[in-house]
Amino acid sequence: MENEANDIFFNVINRFVGCYSRDAVRETRNDTDCEYPFVAMDTRQVFAQLEFAARYLELDPDAPPKHPLRFLDVGCGIGNILLFAEQFGFEVHGIEKDEYPFQVATRLIGEERIAQADIWTYENYGDYDVIYYFRPFSGREQQLRFEKLIEETMKTGGILIANHKNSEAIDQDSRFEKLSPTLPIWRKTRAA
Repeated sequence: MENEANDIFFNVINRFVGCYSRDAVRETRNDTDCEYPFVAMDTRQVFAQLEFAARYLELDPDAPPKHPLRFLDVGCGIGNILLFAEQFGFEVHGIEKDEYPFQVATRLIGEERIAQADIWTYENYGDYDVIYYFRPFSGREQQLRFEKLIEETMKTGGILIANHKNSEAIDQDSRFEKLSPTLPIWRKTRAA
């Protein structure tokens, strides 16, 4: 019965997110030749990834740590991932360039925690304990460059949740350890 109840909740959530996704695609100002408009990640997958990261970091939303763990969604779209991460006990932040999803995210999360910024010029990746993304670029070269940017600039000890990576080089990179055999989650263990 619990699985059936979870399915009902996830299906309702997916319908709401899907509604905003359609609007975001229609209203996008992104260059769709190389950048995706807001595309929602499957809620069940997101939940599993965030639950794993929170458990790994020993987060308890009922007993928040003295220094909250900071979570960044790069290309946060409407902020749906941030809503989940917040429930797991993270202090959530997002960056979004595209106007329509940015406006939705600020209404859901708060304008002080959502920056309307470009991925390439954003300078604070090293400030976060967890960085999440769902492949923002459709072009392989741009996506590879983006992945390298995040991996180079994220802080040592930080967790990376990287959906639909183009490069598997991180698995051979001695700076990173894969935390789950099935989920796209790594920890940066050293700087260089």
